[in-house]
Amino acid sequence: MGLCHGKPVEIPQNQSETREIHGEINEAASHFETGKTPRFPFYSPSPLPSGFKNSPANSSVTSTPLRFFKRPFPPPSPAKHIRALLARRHGSVKPNEASIPEGSECDIGLDKNYGFSKQFMNHYEVGEEVGRGHFGYTCSAKGKKGSLKGHDVAVKVIPKSKMTTAIAIEDVRREVQILRALTGHKNLVQFYDAYEDDDNVYIVMELCNGGELLDRILSRGGKYSEEDAKVVMVQILSAVAYCHIQGVVHRDLKPENFLFTSKVENAPLKAIDFGLSDYVKPDERLNDIVGSAYYVAPEVLHRSYGTEADMWSIGVIAYILLCGSRPFWARTESGIFRAVLKADPSFDELPWPSLSLDAVDFVKRLLNKDYRKRLTAAQALSHPWLAGHDIKIPLDMIIYRQVKAYICSSSLRKAALGALAKTLTVPQLTYFKEQFQLLGPSKSGFLSMQNFKTAIMRSCTDSMKDSRVIDYVNMVGALQYRRLDFEEFCAAAISVYQLEAMESWEQHARRAYELFEKDGNRPIMIEELASELGLSPSVPVHVVLQDWIRHSDGKLSFLGFVRLLHGVSSRSFQKA
Repeated sequence: MGLCHGKPVEIPQNQSETREIHGEINEAASHFETGKTPRFPFYSPSPLPSGFKNSPANSSVTSTPLRFFKRPFPPPSPAKHIRALLARRHGSVKPNEASIPEGSECDIGLDKNYGFSKQFMNHYEVGEEVGRGHFGYTCSAKGKKGSLKGHDVAVKVIPKSKMTTAIAIEDVRREVQILRALTGHKNLVQFYDAYEDDDNVYIVMELCNGGELLDRILSRGGKYSEEDAKVVMVQILSAVAYCHIQGVVHRDLKPENFLFTSKVENAPLKAIDFGLSDYVKPDERLNDIVGSAYYVAPEVLHRSYGTEADMWSIGVIAYILLCGSRPFWARTESGIFRAVLKADPSFDELPWPSLSLDAVDFVKRLLNKDYRKRLTAAQALSHPWLAGHDIKIPLDMIIYRQVKAYICSSSLRKAALGALAKTLTVPQLTYFKEQFQLLGPSKSGFLSMQNFKTAIMRSCTDSMKDSRVIDYVNMVGALQYRRLDFEEFCAAAISVYQLEAMESWEQHARRAYELFEKDGNRPIMIEELASELGLSPSVPVHVVLQDWIRHSDGKLSFLGFVRLLHGVSSRSFQKA
């Protein structure tokens, strides 16, 4: 179900360490998820004739096309850790053998009863198999009684014999919880019910028989036009934005996990397979490495990530949609991870030079290796590339994080952020206006902290409670602070890191510093600056802060201004 892993390849005896970390590609789209033989050989990655000598001339290629890198990448270590995590999570060393439990845990004694109804066979007549995954399979079925009588549905069957660790059991429980809580969004597969018996768990869902997004891409010759790609991206982003505000990170977004409801050309697109999904609070990070190799974010490999990891995966999908090849590719999993961590995607080769500047900017801002600089789903929906598609912009959890940080900042930093907010352009302000209105300002145009709590409750589901996002929102709502007008809201909600990722960052920073010089800059002693920043008056801190202040007049230098915008902590000075 999407965990990245690989099997060892044969290499010389004196490279035993490399043997452990070097893996042949087991294509995540077709082998990890479906349990079938991969639909294409690893050496024939593109619908075009292969560039490798040993590639069969008539290979049947039905997976995402790849791009070729001009230089090789030595295998790094993540592959070994991922293989180990696979064994821990699902109790197996090899993908299809559940035999080695985590620690002393074993299959004997595990409670595999979920409390679901045991009347599945009484309610549904099972049809043919429509898909096979690593830990189960999906088949069609028809309702025999109840509200779904006569209706076609999809049933995901998960054998309990595959659940050999407590983690695997909890994964299934969480998948059902998330599906049940989030069902109702037009771009998420609809959940109907869950059943179980002594042998299996049965998850009954909407039947989407229009095929995978991957198949549509290939049927179009490997890529979409810009306009058609926009339609797809709006639906993907709408689904993911809804998940993220509820505190759910999907963790396995790829073209294979989006299905069309029918064969009709403009059929709705639905996100599926929440088997690897998890809850995450806005101020927390996850650390287990899961996903599919080509779509995994750099911070996932570093074992510290949140909802931003999904946005990287969407960036990979957008890249594929627009140019027909993967942004990161190598012949081994280790090589793929190396490329994800170190290489930059190419925007020089066709068709990129012929695409709009907005399209290129959209993809680049999703494929930023620094997760802090990456667009959120709501911000991506507000991007100029998607303008004119009648998009309903959803509430964005990053606003809550930014406002909380702003309120806890010093008066000096608030003044600096206020100057930066005044440099925002009209298109950039569109997103902030949307978010401001979603928070429900008073008739006089002000927001109180209570507005933040009230706004989130309008879209609250059980997932928001399970992820403890509600706890975080209550903490923000409880902050004592004066009301925010739109101007101060922009200063509070702005992300300096995201703005820094734009080509216009230098102009923003210089213009903001000019405004700050006129209105907010003043002579300041190092001791006062340390106090403003909440730092202890230690010698190392003072040595670093000397660079922040101009010796001529004691005011903040441009360097000090930019560092102040980013915010500082005692920990950051310890690293300096």
